[in-house]
Amino acid sequence: MRVLVIEDDEDLRHAVATDLSAAGLEVDEAGDIAQAHRALESAEYHCAVFDRMLPDGDAITYVHRRRQQGWAVPVLFLTARDQLADRLAGFEHGGDDYLVKPFAVGEMTARVMALCRRAGAARPSVLRHADLELDSARREVRRAGVLLSLTSKEFAILEYLMARPDQAVPRAELIEHCWGADADPMSNVVDVVVLRLRRKLREPNLIHTVRGLGYRLVDPNRAVQ
Repeated sequence: MRVLVIEDDEDLRHAVATDLSAAGLEVDEAGDIAQAHRALESAEYHCAVFDRMLPDGDAITYVHRRRQQGWAVPVLFLTARDQLADRLAGFEHGGDDYLVKPFAVGEMTARVMALCRRAGAARPSVLRHADLELDSARREVRRAGVLLSLTSKEFAILEYLMARPDQAVPRAELIEHCWGADADPMSNVVDVVVLRLRRKLREPNLIHTVRGLGYRLVDPNRAVQ
């Protein structure tokens, strides 16, 4: 599996790359967004590790723009910004995980390995359930043929539920998958996003609450026990 590390601190970049290489990954390095863009355009990666503040801009802006274009490579943000608002911004704009500096390189490697496994998991690019269609490659969702406008988190939750139709998915599992391991498992952030998602999907309701656990994607034309 191949990983791109984008960090302008040369010593830290080499330390991260060395540990990832020792874990058996193929690692490329970049010192700014321009270098990263050239690398991402010329090779396929299972994960990209972005320092947020780079010499030519905030990586969150670049990642957000690429996500809007359908780019699906998992992203881990490294940053000294430790405020909740900063972490939420990273996730909302396309990040898959967020690690605050200073960090243990071993923990970073474990997180990258998890993202690489997620990226390598075989799954269809188009998921269908009832009259709902989700295209992972194009980052598009349609209900009864109508294109819907979803945020990155709404898309991530829906995609996770559609890959597990009729299964009760715990809130904690959705938080870990869609927000990362550092997210507060007691937070109501999942409930807030699901509420918005239900409104956008319109009736009949496809996402049912499983009391005391989480959510289940159902087919309104078929009863679920």
